[in-house]
Amino acid sequence: MARDLGLLILRLAGLYLALAHGWSKVVGLASGQTGFVEGVASMGFPVALAFAWAAALAEFVGGLGVAFGLFTRWAAAFAAVNMFVAAFVRHHALSQLLSWLGIVSVSDEALKSWGRPELALTYLIIMAGVALLGPGRFSIDARQGRK
Repeated sequence: MARDLGLLILRLAGLYLALAHGWSKVVGLASGQTGFVEGVASMGFPVALAFAWAAALAEFVGGLGVAFGLFTRWAAAFAAVNMFVAAFVRHHALSQLLSWLGIVSVSDEALKSWGRPELALTYLIIMAGVALLGPGRFSIDARQGRK
């Protein structure tokens, strides 16, 4: 019971991922805004529009799937991969850690332009955990006999 309740609480992070991050990207892409697509292109992704949609849907649809416990492992894995890219490609989490440890030197300007990776890392850890552990008893998947 405690494990299932804990998984439900973790899965609710998916709702915030979907509504606070994914929804605005989906709406922006659907309305023709190009800022997110340009950001994806600047990271070196080919066919930036397709990758931008994949990222937006990973956050929105994946987050909702995790929150409601529907195809939970797949949704969480999809969102975790997206958060890995956000943390380590967009926000340069490893370079920031090495800079903080004094192993490499990174300019203040670069650190500022990279943004902070903490939220993406938090989502990554939560989504990876949910992908590994499954949805728990309080989920649509459990009601339909899926683990």
